[in-house]
This record gives sequence, C-alpha cells and structure tokens, in this order.
Amino acid sequence: MTSSRRGHLKSLILSIAANWIEEEKIEAIAAKENHMAENCPAPDLSGDQAALMETCKKLSAILDRLDEERYDAEAKVGKADKEIEDLRMKVVELGGVKKPALKKVRMSADAMLAALLGGKHKVTMDLRSSLKQVKKEVKEEATEAGDWRKNIEDKADRKKMFETS
Repeated sequence: MTSSRRGHLKSLILSIAANWIEEEKIEAIAAKENHMAENCPAPDLSGDQAALMETCKKLSAILDRLDEERYDAEAKVGKADKEIEDLRMKVVELGGVKKPALKKVRMSADAMLAALLGGKHKVTMDLRSSLKQVKKEVKEEATEAGDWRKNIEDKADRKKMFETS
C-alpha cells in the first residue's frame, strides 16, 4: 500500500469518526432536553400569590427528591470506587512481590560486622574469650552411692528386722 493511499484512508476514517462524534453530541443535547421536559416542567407563573406559593412548594419538593437521588447516586459511586480499589489491592497482593532466591554466603560474624560497620570500627564476636573460667566440683554424694550391693544388703537387714517383730 502506498503512503498516499494510506494517508487518504486515514483522513477518510478520521472524517467518519468526526461525524460520529458530532452526531453523539447532538443526541446528548436532545436527550438532555427530553429529560428536562419530563422532570422539570415549566412553571405556570400566572395567577395570584397563593398559586405562586403552591408552585414554589412543588418545585421545592422536586428539588428535595432530586437531592436525595443525587446523594444516593454519589454513595453508590463511592462504594463502587472503594470496592474497585480493594479489588486492585487484592490483585496486587495475589501477584505478590517475588522474592529473589537468596544465595548462601559463608561469612563469620566478625566479617559481617566489619562489612556492616565499615573498617573504622573494630568489633570482635569472640564471645568465649570474655567468659570466666569455672572449675567443676565433683559431688561427694555421687561417690558414696557407688556400690549398689552394699545398699541392698542394708535394706535386707532392715526388712528382716520388721519381719521378726
């Protein structure tokens, strides 16, 4: 397809679209006029003061009804907007943030601290060097109760003592 042919088709499509937009504007104006004619009749201003007061009361009632409808419509739109936002948040949560696979790094605690704090700070994680040396004490009770045969013989003598009496 030549560029002149392409340009001609493009201009033709744009002109058709412009005509459609004009027709939609005219239809919207006509729909607005029809709606106004149905819902807002022209008031009859002829007559005495009582008739005008009655007309004002009718117009006030119509305005109140329209305000209620507008408020209800705004509430529905607000609720729908909130629901849409919640659904968008759920979509984001379901997609989730993909965490990268972590690599295993062999590094001592001292090396980690040096990497985090920089070369200025000298910190050692050698916790064993700061511990006190404690000598273990051997319990005397454990050495005394080492011979179990002796304990059995003592208990047997006690048993005989109760049986004879």
